[in-house]
Amino acid sequence: MTAETGNILVTGAAGQIGSELVPALRDIFGQEKVIASDLVEPKAPAVRQGPFELLDVTDRDQLEAAIKKYKIKKIYHLAAILSATGEKNPVKAWEVNINGLFNVLEAARALEVKQVFCPSSIAVFGPLTPRINTPQDTILSPTTMYGVTKVAGEQLSDYYVQKFNLDVRGCRFPGIISHEALPGGGTTDYAVAIFYEAIIHNKYNCFLRPETRLPMMYMPDCLKSIIKLMEADFSRLRHHSNFNVTAMSFSAAELAAEIKKHRPEFEISYRPDFRQAIADSWPESINDTAAREEWGWQPDYDLSRMTAEMLKVLEQKKTKGQLFYPG
Repeated sequence: MTAETGNILVTGAAGQIGSELVPALRDIFGQEKVIASDLVEPKAPAVRQGPFELLDVTDRDQLEAAIKKYKIKKIYHLAAILSATGEKNPVKAWEVNINGLFNVLEAARALEVKQVFCPSSIAVFGPLTPRINTPQDTILSPTTMYGVTKVAGEQLSDYYVQKFNLDVRGCRFPGIISHEALPGGGTTDYAVAIFYEAIIHNKYNCFLRPETRLPMMYMPDCLKSIIKLMEADFSRLRHHSNFNVTAMSFSAAELAAEIKKHRPEFEISYRPDFRQAIADSWPESINDTAAREEWGWQPDYDLSRMTAEMLKVLEQKKTKGQLFYPG
């Protein structure tokens, strides 16, 4: 089961992953074949340069109209409310994350879209899940509405694979670190904010404890995993919407120490808030053997290489007056 040649729709294109996935897909498939969509106009210049639709995924009619208009055959469904934001407004998180996904799957089934990607998250795990080397197939016991929606989303997606033969695929992403998009309301977003604060202020007040260890991934590896999974032979996949993927695990203190190798004057303090309880319910490290065996997953970045590149790029942006950070 493979996607036919056709146009591609990316929902949530103005978000952290979408703002970099859209140009990556356009490099592969052509600028006019990848349609970005979101509730807001994207800030990333590379996203604005191609087709864009204002689109609310909770509006089924809007979604189907866009699919028909552009003759969509593949959807990358990234629109979502993230963990910390979802705890502040759990009803909204359910509406967007579940009703939005259901609309995408139903529209794909009805309009013969051939392939759907929908990311999951380590938020599906919880206090009953083994925290070290968390297995692919294990207990899912989320403590956040975001995690609840991601568990339901995995189950719903797999139902559409089995019931309707719809090719739905997804990765359980760890924290994603990027120099293009600003922090977007996730618990792991400290690992993005810390770089901006290091470049701008040479200090950072972290909302997690120093020993808090979480699995992470640098954006180039995130994009690589999405593209590689979507290209994989369907017949090789035993899993579909819930692949564990990871690249590295580190604590807040270890990340700060790596930054200090490049910026010795950098200082960090710690003031844990409500996000600490969320982080404490998540794994410290992930076993992604299934992804490696079923579609050849292999990351390129470790903590050292990622930190050096993040600081270099953000410093260049600062020098050019292109560094925007409202924090």
